[in-house]
Amino acid sequence: MNTLKPLTIETAPEGSKEVLKSIQKGFGFIPNLMATFANSPAVLKGYMGLDAAWEESSLTPKERQVVLLATSVENRCRYCIAAHSTILKGMMKVDGDVVKAIRNQKVIPDPKLAALVQFTREIVGERGIVSEQTKETFLKVGFAPEAMMEVLVGVALKTISNYLDHFNPTPIDPAFAGEA
Repeated sequence: MNTLKPLTIETAPEGSKEVLKSIQKGFGFIPNLMATFANSPAVLKGYMGLDAAWEESSLTPKERQVVLLATSVENRCRYCIAAHSTILKGMMKVDGDVVKAIRNQKVIPDPKLAALVQFTREIVGERGIVSEQTKETFLKVGFAPEAMMEVLVGVALKTISNYLDHFNPTPIDPAFAGEA
C-alpha cells in the first residue's frame, strides 16, 4: 500500500516548495524519491541537509556514490540501486563491470574501492560491527581514520531513502529505468 505519493512543486506543502525548486535546478528534474520526501518538509529538509554534509566528507564523489550503492544493495532497495548505478556509470564514468560487481556482491578489482565496499557492507549488514581485519584493510589502502565515521553519514543517508522505498515503494524515474 502506497500512501505517500510523489508531489510536484505545485502540490507540495509550503515548506517543501523551495527545496524542490532547488532539486529541480540541480538535477534538471525532481526524482520521485525527493518528490515523495516532499510530503514532509522536515524529512525533505533533513535528508537534503544530511546530503550536503555528506558532500563535505573526505571521500571523493565516486567513493561517495560507491558507498550509497553498496548500502542500497545491502538494504535491497530497488529504487536506489537503479539511481546510484545510473549515476556511477553515466555521470561518474565508472566501468560497468565495477558497478555490476558491487550490485552482485562480487570481487571488485580496485583494492581501494573493494575495501570501501566491504567496510560499508559490514556497517550495514552487521549493524555497525566491523571486523578488525576490515578496518585494517580500509586504512591500509589509504583511507584516513575519520573516513570510517564519514561512511556512517552515507549509510544513514541511504538508509532513510532505502527504508522509505521498502514501506512505500517509489516509482523508478525514467532517467534511472535502464538500471532497474
